Amino acid sequence: MFGKVVAVTARIERVVTEGVVTIDGAEYKVENNTWIVGDDEEVIVIDPARDAETILSEVGEREVLAVVCTHGLPDHVAGAIEVAARDEAVVALNRKDRQLWRDTWPETYPDIDMEDEGIFGVADVELEVIATPGVTQGGVSLYVEALGVVFTGKTLLADGPGKLGGEYPALADQLTAIGERLFTLPADTRVLPAHGEETRIGEQEPHFDDWLAGSLTGADTGPTPAAVEAPLSDGTRVSGIKLNFDE
Repeated sequence: MFGKVVAVTARIERVVTEGVVTIDGAEYKVENNTWIVGDDEEVIVIDPARDAETILSEVGEREVLAVVCTHGLPDHVAGAIEVAARDEAVVALNRKDRQLWRDTWPETYPDIDMEDEGIFGVADVELEVIATPGVTQGGVSLYVEALGVVFTGKTLLADGPGKLGGEYPALADQLTAIGERLFTLPADTRVLPAHGEETRIGEQEPHFDDWLAGSLTGADTGPTPAAVEAPLSDGTRVSGIKLNFDE
């Protein structure tokens, strides 16, 4: 006799918000993905960007159990406090990104210091923490085996490894994390990043050898003021880059 197959009730919703970052005095539009995982009763919110009102509107009357930030960058944590406060939810972040968090929220710390292989439960699924440093020292991804998805923050985007302000802060560490932690997941795993459209592990893995060979480190002039009309895929905060909440 075969065991009874139980359908997973948890689902994933995407909220896209837009804001402005300032880089060396020039302003650029940036789009962010906030992901909501849960069912009709409870959810976990991943990478709440600047527009907490829009995110909470999507959540509706469901209870927010936790706010999980894949990185401590402002456009990943800007809505964290407000989203969490409504239901007195906890905020989770890797300890190595605490200083980045303090750049946005100087008077508080996250409630939970996430660690590699930690587990968050919501509805009938589990989110496994995978350490994926590189863009930031404390960057993580969240793997949900039951849903066949991995939330990669800025670590891996549809167009390849994510950047920070147009650069790779620690490319060797980032590629190691991608190769050893993400590309060991099933090929059909959906990759849901913090910026841009989704991809799949099997679509990205064939490019890995080219990345190792240096294809990512060619000439890159980065964003220019002319790009202000087109949202950046990697708008974040480094020295000289900050979010503009007045826009």
